[in-house]
Amino acid sequence: MAATDARPVTDFDTRQHKSDENGELLFNLQVVLLDADGAQVITVKLAGDPKVGQGALLEVEGLVAMPWSMNDRSGVAFRASRVKSIGVAGGSANGRSAEKAAA
Repeated sequence: MAATDARPVTDFDTRQHKSDENGELLFNLQVVLLDADGAQVITVKLAGDPKVGQGALLEVEGLVAMPWSMNDRSGVAFRASRVKSIGVAGGSANGRSAEKAAA
């Protein structure tokens, strides 16, 4: 599920919207992963605006996890080749039910 709208990846020095090697603009999308033990939010980088809103149920294609370390910091970076909406949690784009949205 999309936790937020996609946000542009910006260059740290220039603050300009970054692009990949093909010139396609890069975006970060926070994604909520659910399993039997709970939930985790990860940030997925992808080329092109996925045009999905907060609360959208997602199909993620080509998800790759890349471990990294820099000095005393480490983590995992996620990248996907494609993300598309396959529905909406709770019946609306912002996760609220249609009845609550109409009230």
